Amino acid sequence: MKPPRPRPFRAPRPAPAPAPAAPPPAPGPVARPPRPAPPEPDRLCGPVAVAAAFAHRPEAVLRLFYAASRRAEAGPFCARLARARKPYREVPPEELARIAGTAHHGGIVAVAAPRPVPPLPAPEALPAGLLPVLDEVGNPHNLGAIARSAAFFGCKALLLSGDPRQAGLSDAAWRTSEGGLEALALYRAPDLPAALRALAPRYLTVAAVARGGVAPVALPCGRPIALVLGNEEQGLAEETVAACSARVTLPGSGLVESLNVSVAAAVLMHALRDAGHAPVI
Repeated sequence: MKPPRPRPFRAPRPAPAPAPAAPPPAPGPVARPPRPAPPEPDRLCGPVAVAAAFAHRPEAVLRLFYAASRRAEAGPFCARLARARKPYREVPPEELARIAGTAHHGGIVAVAAPRPVPPLPAPEALPAGLLPVLDEVGNPHNLGAIARSAAFFGCKALLLSGDPRQAGLSDAAWRTSEGGLEALALYRAPDLPAALRALAPRYLTVAAVARGGVAPVALPCGRPIALVLGNEEQGLAEETVAACSARVTLPGSGLVESLNVSVAAAVLMHALRDAGHAPVI
């Protein structure tokens, strides 16, 4: 029997080279957060509101639209805009309603740069007299009506809380105020209870409540008053009332619990003016 033939030596095959790595994907454009939309311009409807804008902030008026029936009232405003090289135009009623966003435009509409509402300054920088303060007054018509009463009774400023439910400046507020918002200095307080405590050395801070307060004539005289008015349904929050030095309630017949906040504001402003807490005009 023959011995087995030796097998020839064969070197092991080298391992295949790894495939080249795929190149990294080309960097795409960096995603940027969307820019916030610019604030909507103020749309001021009616001859009184338009005249007030030209009286208090004419540089903010961007353009003017009016119906043929308001040609006489629009004439002086058109002349001012012409000198400033800003547009104005007489338009048919249906186009004016589209521009105004409402049929209640009064025949004339000014479009103005949005008015900023700055933070509340130091108390000594505020005008003397009665200071209406609104907390969670959510209806823009109530905001406008309160501003109209405040201007009528000689108030110089209006303070809005920073609560998200608080109505801000809007077409409806401008229209309802009949120029009152233009006549007032406007401020905002992000933390209203803290703002009321800061106002206390200069102002008598008074919470308007449906029950449990004193009559307006019973409030102490000799100091300006910050009159705090609350939400149409819930009234003032407990922490806001707690931050005030006094409470005031309008005495009524008892047949209904309370007044609409804009009506109550007007009655209180009149009563406090007569009691010497606000300027007499």
